[in-house]
Amino acid sequence: MIHFRVPDAESGFSTVHRMSSGERSVFDQRGFEVRFGWGPSGLRNLAPHVDAVVIVDVLSFSTSVDIALGRGVTVFPYRWHNGTEHDYAASVDAQVADPTGQGISLRPASLVEAPAGLRLVLPSPNGSALTFGAREAGANQALVGCLRNSEAVARALDACDTVAVIAAGERWNGTTGPLRPALEDLLGAGRIIRALGRSSMSPEARITSVAADIDDSELRAMIRECGSGREKRMRDRADDIDLAVQLDVSKLAPTLIGDELRDGSAD
Repeated sequence: MIHFRVPDAESGFSTVHRMSSGERSVFDQRGFEVRFGWGPSGLRNLAPHVDAVVIVDVLSFSTSVDIALGRGVTVFPYRWHNGTEHDYAASVDAQVADPTGQGISLRPASLVEAPAGLRLVLPSPNGSALTFGAREAGANQALVGCLRNSEAVARALDACDTVAVIAAGERWNGTTGPLRPALEDLLGAGRIIRALGRSSMSPEARITSVAADIDDSELRAMIRECGSGREKRMRDRADDIDLAVQLDVSKLAPTLIGDELRDGSAD
């Protein structure tokens, strides 16, 4: 058992418990077909032990991917803008999404008229970073899900015995910051878990599915009024929310194939 002390903003120092490999195994939710986790830690704990993972980042990466693929855009996930994205884009003959949000960017609304054939690197510290790192974390198969395509994603996973749904949340201060659990990702993950229709769910997955078991209009209202929704509206980006809360309007199941996301739907 290893303990160590790290700086803490409020108390000066706090004791952190570092788990042994045996202890970590209790968090892989083994024995259940459907599992649920948050962010990078959830991905690392669950990905090596399931047939497929689904990354959920409703505002905005997952929604943007669904819209982009529907327009015939090829999407390359990548970690946050850290100076290497341009070299990566050159290596795959693609352009980098505009980090200012003025042109074609991570914003869903910027992609509704994206030209077919566009090859786009779409960095973000949340959903895109998780998707980019899914194989490194041990995932056999990685999909990207949102409210727009929850049923399509679930259908694409019919042949998988075990699935982990990972809610991205938001990383404060880039990829190294702490995780803020995001209500919209919890609800998106819950919709996908419900659509999977499995009776074998870990407690974590079951409670997530229960959270999403609400009226469609209430779900939309909650996303608009949660912290992430209010932040979008404060920045005059309500149109991004409007696109994100369209429920099961897409038949696409974005799937990581090689370095790019393509439609892997069962239809």
